Amino acid sequence: MTNYLTHKAPPKREDRLGACIVYGGTLCNLAEKGRKCGCLSDGSRKFEQGSICLLLPGISILNSLPDNVNIVHGAVGCGACSHSQNANARSGTMARKGTVKDAVWLSTALNETDVISGAENKLYDAILEADSLYRPKTITVIASCVPAIIGDDVDGVVDRAQSQTTARLVTVHCEGFRTKIWATAYDAVYHGIVRSLFKDPHIEEPFIKDGLYEQRIAYERAHTVNLFNVSSMGYADEQELIRYLNALEQKVNVFPSFADSDTMYALKYAGLSVSVCPTHDDYILKYLNQEYNVPYILKHMPIGIANTSDWIRDVAAKLGKEKQAERLIERETAELEAALAKYRVFFKGKRVVISAGEFRALATANLLHDLGFEIAGIRSFHHDEFANVEYEKLLKNVSGDLAINIANVQQFEEANLLNVIKPDLFLGHWNGNSTASKLGIPSHVIYNTGLAYIGYRGVFELARRLYRQMSNPVFNQNLSKYARLPYKRDWYGKNPYSYIKSGLDIPEDYEEQEEK
Repeated sequence: MTNYLTHKAPPKREDRLGACIVYGGTLCNLAEKGRKCGCLSDGSRKFEQGSICLLLPGISILNSLPDNVNIVHGAVGCGACSHSQNANARSGTMARKGTVKDAVWLSTALNETDVISGAENKLYDAILEADSLYRPKTITVIASCVPAIIGDDVDGVVDRAQSQTTARLVTVHCEGFRTKIWATAYDAVYHGIVRSLFKDPHIEEPFIKDGLYEQRIAYERAHTVNLFNVSSMGYADEQELIRYLNALEQKVNVFPSFADSDTMYALKYAGLSVSVCPTHDDYILKYLNQEYNVPYILKHMPIGIANTSDWIRDVAAKLGKEKQAERLIERETAELEAALAKYRVFFKGKRVVISAGEFRALATANLLHDLGFEIAGIRSFHHDEFANVEYEKLLKNVSGDLAINIANVQQFEEANLLNVIKPDLFLGHWNGNSTASKLGIPSHVIYNTGLAYIGYRGVFELARRLYRQMSNPVFNQNLSKYARLPYKRDWYGKNPYSYIKSGLDIPEDYEEQEEK
């Protein structure tokens, strides 16, 4: 990790973790591959449709930072996702600070002349203008594809501009062509923040270095936990996990979303760092461990009863609070189990397909199985070693095999697979449910930062929402009568993975087996 920080940008996840983005097959086959080699060798497609760029998750985090201005160095369309993300920035700031604040982002709007002549001076001027106009604490310069292709020295420009600005400057490399694994964006954000802010001389140490310094540090370590929230966890979920940690007599540093740059120093004084999603956090947790000796937990995503209980137990074991944890779990689960009884009867045997980031998809699958659903298929945006523990849980829970599709969007594969499986319910991201909806399948957003989803409260709230959704599926049924997907009829008769050149575990006679 320390060696990575000597570079301007972090390594891509294909190299660092052996992550892959192409697979078509079954749970059993995928698990067998995972046992043998730790992770899949990435496959490839003869045809690809759509993708997720690093900019989307990266900017989502950076837009949440208070008193910050984003400068997207690239074409004017790069960073346009900020328009839709601004609602989260506004509501998140209101929930935490009591005031509404818009995200502020600017673009260098590179044109043809800039591509030919270079745009370093344009970026330099944009940094000075942003500093003069907004007077923010930080300015994040987000490098997109074009500057990397034409050879702009973004880091050199930022270094030159730093002496001319009052804001602290952070460079985040989100060149989309560099990697197919969108989750590399989390590494890029953490990499930029660590390099630029963690050792900033402007940050004052919170403790006076006198005779009591060591005692103060020891007390802080014994009573403080770092909680990593990224952008896919809303305020309601954040508060639910803080409630558990407070019950274990811990105060909580929440990072990075909505974290003030002046308080980031507190992370290195905590006694424990806890991940909510291993996909997001391994890069920063390993850095804090190596540089400041902060131990970490990087295992469970607290979605569902079992995962939430395991998450709490792991934290408690590190803190020596096992008895408090068991009392908390017993109290919370007793009330929850009684409330879920009627939902389990309703959901029993209903088939569901889930599409999301890998850890969220798998944790949600185990939650839905506990609620009575039959898991018919899972579509993950990528695959890496951290998910193996969740696949093992799923293998123990499900009866029979189920379809696994690893794909960075690829709606055509999704449409074909859903047409074969014909589930009773589809869970996907808010911008990824249209395919299922147009096929007449009741669909529900897999997470919404305004709704509870994580922890014990999240189990009940999700069950309640799904019950309401599935009790009245008329909207999706009517939509399928009037809205059509753009695929020809013969596509639905083919193997849904027929465009995968490697990373395939479906028999070649798939179509004939389906007809039988």
